[in-house]
Amino acid sequence: MRERHALGPRALNAWLCLARTPQVGPVAFRGLIARYGDAETALAALPELARRGGRVDPLKIVKPEIAAAELDALDEINGTLLPACDPDYPEALGALDPPPPVLSVLGDLSLLNKPACAIVGARNASATGMRFARQIASELGELGFIITSGLARGIDGAAHHGALQSGTVAVVAGGVDHIYPPEHADLREEILRYGAVVSERRLGHRVSARDFPRRNRIISGLSLGVLIIEAAERSGSLITARYALEQGREVMATPGSPLDPRCKGTNGLIKSGAMLAESAQDIADALAGQRPPQLNDQSDLFDIPRDTPPDDQDVDKARPTLMNLLSHSPTPRDELVRQSGLPAAVCAAALLELELAGQVISLPGGAVALA
Repeated sequence: MRERHALGPRALNAWLCLARTPQVGPVAFRGLIARYGDAETALAALPELARRGGRVDPLKIVKPEIAAAELDALDEINGTLLPACDPDYPEALGALDPPPPVLSVLGDLSLLNKPACAIVGARNASATGMRFARQIASELGELGFIITSGLARGIDGAAHHGALQSGTVAVVAGGVDHIYPPEHADLREEILRYGAVVSERRLGHRVSARDFPRRNRIISGLSLGVLIIEAAERSGSLITARYALEQGREVMATPGSPLDPRCKGTNGLIKSGAMLAESAQDIADALAGQRPPQLNDQSDLFDIPRDTPPDDQDVDKARPTLMNLLSHSPTPRDELVRQSGLPAAVCAAALLELELAGQVISLPGGAVALA
């Protein structure tokens, strides 16, 4: 097993350029590093790979001076950029398949590698729900857990408030310098005194609806388990619960009145097998001694000799075959390998080219869909 390592200035700049380039999501990033061994070599290969995938307009590769400006701006606000190969990158998050290539962090980095429990729930939470969130976050803090949440209104904000003294991590959907929602500006400042604010987005990125699922995946990925307090049937908190299940984390829920629509989702989770949690001790007992499952070892993922790429002619033949098998509904990669009869390495190379061309989308969890 190779040791994780900090990147030098030039390598860090290239890593950030690759991570910030449109069409290079976490799956493509992992594939490029695995194939080329380092970000600088991968960047040089991008135009040809995109062209082979059928891209007509040039890929807008982020320039080194743009990445340098982001690094300088982050430094000016006492922030840190953590590439996924860095020794300080959160171990729990590094186990994801794949982890976010970079994290921007303000505040106490050490909290990211301490045992954590996520608490999320309804934005339009009841007074009872918020009181419970604040209380249980405080009690879990006393038991040694860092509380992770999304800095949203309602349950998230209450959980952060309850854990201020013991340590809390806010995972935000925009850049770490973008305050959202605006009414949580003071809470954010308090979190920076006692905890950390984290994002995979660039500085200055303003929140859009598509950012929240990616944020939710990081909330659960940083944690040993996720507690849901009040969630409607179509709540975004249930997306966090789904990610937690996919990541092998403990999913817990607090029951509520069947007459309250804000409790439909949490009660449904319990009926589906989520642990019923009524106290901090319930949660501490469930998480005692747990470590996040090592779905992937990040040292192997991001510090490896380059793969031997498959033959270009084999990849050329694979692309139309895979396009015929794909639809706008997500299809697991292993199913594409099985249905196509192609070697896994050939499928991976063809899908990487198609993603860079903007023809397909790779989704967390190993699924692919037409763009």
